[in-house]
Amino acid sequence: MKSVRVRVPATTANLGPGFDCLGIALRIYNTVEVSGGRGEEPGEMARAAAELFFKAARRKKFDFHWSVEGGVPRSRGLGSSVTVRLGILHGLNVLSGSPLGREDLFHLCAELEGHPDNAAPAAFGGFCIAPPMGPVQRHKVGKALKFVVLIPGMQLETERARRVLPKRVSLGDAAFAVGNAAAIAGAFAGKNYEALRGCFGDTLHQPFREKLMPFLGDVIRAGEEAGALGGWLSGSGSSIACAALGNAPRIANAMVAASGLDEACAVVVGADNTGTVVLK
Repeated sequence: MKSVRVRVPATTANLGPGFDCLGIALRIYNTVEVSGGRGEEPGEMARAAAELFFKAARRKKFDFHWSVEGGVPRSRGLGSSVTVRLGILHGLNVLSGSPLGREDLFHLCAELEGHPDNAAPAAFGGFCIAPPMGPVQRHKVGKALKFVVLIPGMQLETERARRVLPKRVSLGDAAFAVGNAAAIAGAFAGKNYEALRGCFGDTLHQPFREKLMPFLGDVIRAGEEAGALGGWLSGSGSSIACAALGNAPRIANAMVAASGLDEACAVVVGADNTGTVVLK
């Protein structure tokens, strides 16, 4: 059987108040190669993706092996698990004769992830509104908007970051987050990026996750003071992202300095508006 190579973009999700439903695809990529036949053991994540795919596609199971390369770091809140899952799902789909469409594969990935905020932009590109029980809305992101991403040397597992979240939040905190998330969605839909300024404040998850990342607030404030429109914890961390219409190098330097970390770097990237691509 042949091999298939699939390119999947990194993502930054939540964007502060858009917990588990807002995300953006970034121009940082992993490439997953899926090959038919026996090889190294696929591993738990790949086996779960394959089990779900073969069941949904109603195709006979076959042996496969896979590998991944690229620039999306693991356990940094940039959707590395989604790049693997979508890559394997798309690869198996092609090797099976493409019985499922792109949207079907997105839904399978979201089911494996447990939430769609990373899966949607990685699958479709751009800025995505992906409510857990509703249709995805996608908007292309203009070239003028850049994302400055601080990537610490430390990893932060999603499960650990979720354990610190409260089971309930106050009505006032919920209303604050909903208002900001709606403002973010409106700004992206209208491509009025200046309107993003001051909209990334969050009361749902970041105040609690700051216990695991005490430098979070300092990094966001430093980015904003250097000219960023605003900043947020990327996914569940450990990366921190800022949106900017200019001054990106200055913002990057300010974020790194404010982190106080011995191991950290900052990258400046645009949005990916294509999503997952099967490479020829």
